[in-house]
Amino acid sequence: MISSSFGGNSKVGKSLLWDLEQRFIRANVEKIPIVIHSYHLTYMTMVWSLGVVLFSFFATINIQWLWGVSLCIFLQWLTDSFDGAVGRLRKEGLIKWGYYMDHFLDYIFLCSILIGYSLILPDNFKYLLFFILVIFGAFMVNSYLSFAATNEFRIAYFGVGPTEIRLLFIVINTLIILFGKTYLVWSLPYVLSLSIIGLGVVVVRTGKYLREIDMEEKKKREHKTQKLFHKTLNKSYRLDT
Repeated sequence: MISSSFGGNSKVGKSLLWDLEQRFIRANVEKIPIVIHSYHLTYMTMVWSLGVVLFSFFATINIQWLWGVSLCIFLQWLTDSFDGAVGRLRKEGLIKWGYYMDHFLDYIFLCSILIGYSLILPDNFKYLLFFILVIFGAFMVNSYLSFAATNEFRIAYFGVGPTEIRLLFIVINTLIILFGKTYLVWSLPYVLSLSIIGLGVVVVRTGKYLREIDMEEKKKREHKTQKLFHKTLNKSYRLDT
């Protein structure tokens, strides 16, 4: 039986752009046409993912097509930001489905971006994208495992969340368009190195937090056991006297 107390529909921690993003969503969520439901917006990530791969392929012929990739990244942020807000406003009730499908498709979208970059990168640098996918995937796995242990869902670390990551990709695309592929090749080792360091810190901090929870629960159990023991002992003493 699944517990009715589900924390996947709320997030712990804030990214740098969180407050600005939430103000934008609250100001515009009621403008979404009534015929568009939250699940429509969630499924749109598949369309944007295909668009990223398609425009990246075109970018192998003309690098200006990367503007199309950046547009898809922006549109995915837009639909991804509003799907949950629309669902809550209209009380559609797709809480667990939204948690599952939304974050699964987020992973698909990340893969589409890295697949797109693999099309335009020189062959001897494509291996970096594999390691970036591994590290970014590890951040996601950490979030899901931590959520399973705490019922607290965290997707932002050190002020960096999905919105900031999307913005980073748009900046990289812009640099590639304006100055050539050298900027992608130059940036990837730094992105990978910082991601590895960040992941290490996150895992250590998460492990420490979970250990503190375990120790607190252990103390509560021991206190409860001692209290039960003294209660039983006092009851036995009264019966003997």
